[in-house]
Amino acid sequence: MAGRLAGKVAIVTGSGSGIGQAIAERLAQEGADAVIDYRDHPEGAEATKAKIETAGGKAILVKADISKLADSQNLVEQAWQQLGRCDILVNNAGIEKNAAFWDVTEADYDAVLGVNLKGAFFLTQAFVRKLRDAKQPGRVINISSVHEDMVFPNFSTYCASKGGMRMVMRNLAVELGPLGITVNNIAPGAINTPINTSLLADKPKLNALLANIPLGRLGEPGDVASLAAFLASDEAGYVTGSTYVVDGGLMRNYHEQ
Repeated sequence: MAGRLAGKVAIVTGSGSGIGQAIAERLAQEGADAVIDYRDHPEGAEATKAKIETAGGKAILVKADISKLADSQNLVEQAWQQLGRCDILVNNAGIEKNAAFWDVTEADYDAVLGVNLKGAFFLTQAFVRKLRDAKQPGRVINISSVHEDMVFPNFSTYCASKGGMRMVMRNLAVELGPLGITVNNIAPGAINTPINTSLLADKPKLNALLANIPLGRLGEPGDVASLAAFLASDEAGYVTGSTYVVDGGLMRNYHEQ
């Protein structure tokens, strides 16, 4: 397929639904071959693959729990073995646990930090090692959150993971720049995805949130995917070390009720 990303290969973690699915589809539309990662729901990943192939793109499925190093390393290896290269990594997979700080369990802490921060950290390491050895440039795009900067009561583990992701991104932009590898974060606000199903069903809560969003609507996965496509492309070749907020203005207007 022709496009800005023709000849490139992209790994998108958690690409069986929501933002990850939209990003995988968009990068494929731009010409990239896609590595679709999933942990628990192969049917969603299969749907992503089918959409990409219907549009004329190429995609492979790899099951990986990125909180496990062996899975992360295999995910990168499969990209190189099956598709011959890997140029773009989108660290999208993420989970959250709702609990007052004094009720947070070690298991919940380990689950959230294991996927959101440790997972992204070591998957990026595996991705970068292959590029370094091949002497090729690359793109790392982290799907962070407005909560890398904005408080979110009862989600302390999630905020810790995203705050950590912001600092790792800044550090890696400096460390990896000499290798020609850019590193940036996209920080979505309230996006219409499965993770927000309960919010969408709670009309008073939803309306209160919408009142805090200057653009007056939730974001769509495509709002994030279009920015990811730009950051993955040569057009963003001089862009690194930054967080790009996609939140309809929420962060600038937010206040706890």
